[in-house]
Amino acid sequence: MPESGDFFVRTASERDLAVVRALLVDTWHDTYDAIYGSARVAEISDAWHSLDALKARLKQPNSEFVVADNGRLIGGMAFAATRNDGREICLHQLYVHPQFQGRGIGMALFSEIAQCFPQAREISLEVEEANSRARAFYEHLGFVEMGRSDDCGGAGFDLPALIYRRPV
Repeated sequence: MPESGDFFVRTASERDLAVVRALLVDTWHDTYDAIYGSARVAEISDAWHSLDALKARLKQPNSEFVVADNGRLIGGMAFAATRNDGREICLHQLYVHPQFQGRGIGMALFSEIAQCFPQAREISLEVEEANSRARAFYEHLGFVEMGRSDDCGGAGFDLPALIYRRPV
């Protein structure tokens, strides 16, 4: 099994999207089936992680979409966009396939995203309160809980989330 050093972070391309979608579906089921149930996770994933949704993110202005690649497979992905005239980064997605979690890939993805927006002063994200692994990861990176959302991502799925922030 590859170590984190075998992975490099690069900008995603359209040819990566089917593999990224599969990674997201696997990761979401692994993480959220116990919280929301498999059917609900499939419904959300079909909307948020469709090829059309991923394609739109790839083309979104003032954003960065990166993957962790080892030349054979993609082990993780991250997507972020700026707001407030580029002063704030909103980290929309950072996922590492369950098979590769705990190997530094998430840290490498986060570091790349943070460096992509040199004018930014703050980075924010939303995380499911019951996702203790993600919360611990972000808290290790210096994120602090700043509030709550009743609709994570504003996508109409009524998913509660914690809002985290930290300086860049």
